Amino acid sequence: MIHDDEETDIPMNDMRAARFHQFGGPEVLQIDRIPVPEPAAGEVLVQVGAVSVNGSELLDRAGRFRLLTGRTTPRQTGLDLVGTVVGHGMGEPTLAAGQQVWGTVREKGGFSSAAEYVVVPEDHLSAAPKSISELEAATLLAGGTTGLRALRDEARIRRGERLLVRGAAGGVGSVVVQLGRVLGAHVTGLARPSSADYVRGLGADEVIDYATPPSDLRLFDVIVDASSAGRHLAYRKRLAPGGRFIALSVDFDHIARELGAIAWSAVHGRQRVRFFRGAPRTELLAEVASLADREAVRPVVDTVYPLASIREAHRRLESGGVQGKLVISIA
Repeated sequence: MIHDDEETDIPMNDMRAARFHQFGGPEVLQIDRIPVPEPAAGEVLVQVGAVSVNGSELLDRAGRFRLLTGRTTPRQTGLDLVGTVVGHGMGEPTLAAGQQVWGTVREKGGFSSAAEYVVVPEDHLSAAPKSISELEAATLLAGGTTGLRALRDEARIRRGERLLVRGAAGGVGSVVVQLGRVLGAHVTGLARPSSADYVRGLGADEVIDYATPPSDLRLFDVIVDASSAGRHLAYRKRLAPGGRFIALSVDFDHIARELGAIAWSAVHGRQRVRFFRGAPRTELLAEVASLADREAVRPVVDTVYPLASIREAHRRLESGGVQGKLVISIA
């Protein structure tokens, strides 16, 4: 049952949601009308204002996760969200109706945020940044939470260390570059020549053409691979002794080799390989919101699409060359 304050406007019937009924390219996406979900205890109902488009959603839509998530369709899409709390389940909520929040959907519940309303566990949300719009905030969620975990918690990067960000102009990489600068690293970005000025503007000390063979690169203390183009092994060879490699995507074409390298490095390697996933919790979300409000990191909006044009957004991300994030406006 939904509990809400009198002044909030809770929908009692259905809503629009982006879904697909079969696996395939962007053309399988469609806007369906489905019932508004009801929050359980510990959950809130959020009216969604904006979401971003992430590479994992493209993989799910294409069926690359079927061994992990099954083949059942239809499925919704959308991972992160910025919006307004409009109701909550049983119990004492920590987030009040009318509060603007941001966060991610439950990682074991599949994608679902590209919809007018979504149910989210309270510990997957925090207050949204106050100094930027919903559309701008949506560009910092994935990159901010993933980048902070990667650099500070996993790599434990130190001031003055040499950081290489592969995919530096993309939605996650563009925020990782900014966080590397905030944490005092010497940041090198790998990007297309057409994106070089953009990446420098984010705070990179230097930008190298992404087509440069890995063997021509110097050694780095930390490498964050935010690209979905595979070839992790070639870049791992550019780690200095004691270096740390953080993979933010899995090379599905060589999955066994990827997992083997991670396991081997944990036991025997002088260079450590890390891969992690999972939804960020309230504390981490609040930290990134604070960084945004202090202007330590800035939004990275490439293009905003209406929900009805989500096919075009997926197609654009697959084509490459995006600078920052593609955003879906739900309103």
